[in-house]
Amino acid sequence: MKKIILSAFMLMGLAFSAQAQDISKNALGLRLGDNDGFGGEVSYQRGLSKNNRLELDLGWRTSDNYDAFKLVGLYHWVWEIDNGFNWYAGFGGGIGSWSYDNSGVSDNGTILLVAGDIGIEYNFQEAPIQLSLDFRPEVYLNNAGDNQFRDDNFGPDLALGVRYRF
Repeated sequence: MKKIILSAFMLMGLAFSAQAQDISKNALGLRLGDNDGFGGEVSYQRGLSKNNRLELDLGWRTSDNYDAFKLVGLYHWVWEIDNGFNWYAGFGGGIGSWSYDNSGVSDNGTILLVAGDIGIEYNFQEAPIQLSLDFRPEVYLNNAGDNQFRDDNFGPDLALGVRYRF
């Protein structure tokens, strides 16, 4: 009985490892969305292994009333669905800064956050382009107070990514 169970685990391990794919060593591009998470971000991905990578996103926003930026780092697990089509999930954290100024009322502060991330991506075989769609819920750890920028501690972030793989 022990041999059957051990053999079953070994076969499952072989099946999961057979689905592993080589993800790009590097990918650089834009992650475009819009929520309290600032809209556009410059996005960089660094492959760590066949199934894991790091992603760094620098987002910013300027308007008539406020300016803000944030840097978010995420760790991803990547699984292949079909040839070039993957899904991924991960977690991470970030830091940022904001300032608000409108009709003599001004305020500023820092942002500390933790984030999850889940998404799908397609890596084109004919060109080194990656398209992705992901959902990143962000929970802000510090209270930004009563201001126009942040009035709760949760920010959902849905975005489309376009990256050049190299």
